[in-house]
Amino acid sequence: MATIKEIATLAGVSRGTVDRVLNHRGDVNPQTAEKILEIVRALDYKPNKAGIVLAAQKKNLKLGVVLLGIGNPFFDDVLSGVYEKARELDGYNCSVLIRQTEYSLDEQLSAIDDLLSEGISGLAISPYNDAAVREKINLLCERGIPVVTLNTDIENSRRLAYVGSHFYRSGETAAGLMHLMTQGQVYVGIVSGSQNILCHTERIAGFTHITASHPNIHIVETVNNNDDDRVSRRLTEKLLTDHPEINALYFTAGGVYGGCQAVEDSGKKSDITVITNDLVPTTREYMEKGLIAATICQQPFQQGVLPLTILFACLTTGEMPSVENNYVDVDIRIRENLHP
Repeated sequence: MATIKEIATLAGVSRGTVDRVLNHRGDVNPQTAEKILEIVRALDYKPNKAGIVLAAQKKNLKLGVVLLGIGNPFFDDVLSGVYEKARELDGYNCSVLIRQTEYSLDEQLSAIDDLLSEGISGLAISPYNDAAVREKINLLCERGIPVVTLNTDIENSRRLAYVGSHFYRSGETAAGLMHLMTQGQVYVGIVSGSQNILCHTERIAGFTHITASHPNIHIVETVNNNDDDRVSRRLTEKLLTDHPEINALYFTAGGVYGGCQAVEDSGKKSDITVITNDLVPTTREYMEKGLIAATICQQPFQQGVLPLTILFACLTTGEMPSVENNYVDVDIRIRENLHP
């Protein structure tokens, strides 16, 4: 089995340089780092995980988690996964610090800075889709602090991996369901969360792509509710008033409960096909009532567990995730398969 000393000799560098590359601590010329990684791959180097994890117990590692969507019940299940993994990591003297914010750029940047002041070694984040967050992620990576995005991604960043749904495919799936579950001319109102959250816009893009091949399906208007049920109720009510032809609704994010209340109030419950995402308690309630035709789920508990698993492995053993995009299953639920 290859050793760090042998890798250093072959690369013509010190063992300390090899160690910095393997543990992502930066300060190594990119060409030198790539040469070392090529040797590591060629020799199929495997670190002594037991020894490294034992050493990690002495480091008092801290992992940060930043989630969007205060008030969105979907994230309750994500947090359950985070807490479950945090309890496991506590046995390795690794603590997990959690921050949750509104859909606000300033709040997210402030939460990241707060965690940095606490001395985190790695960060799991559902990022606000803005250049300032991308720059912050890239800066962390340059400083040797690995970042894993979860639930939603951010384009062109240096994050280590992404854990979550393939949202474009999720939007395509919703469009396919809409085609199967409707007849005649279909006029769809889209109720989304935020234009600054990549997963929301990706779902709409996927939905639009598939509906373009079905000339009987027409997208009437798209509104954004910031995952707020009160806002969602008001906007959905206005959609149905301004566009009485709407006979289908696609909810790409939160705010489903408020939107469904507006459908009930309109008296058009039996005339509107509703497709949503996720299976929070209020969505389950409206599926059992027959108002929601189908919902598309994305394993939120796993989204809470896996990012911390990836970060801990990276920081303790140098193990990289086997794939960059860790997609969870697209899980379609209808009233008949709500319960296991």
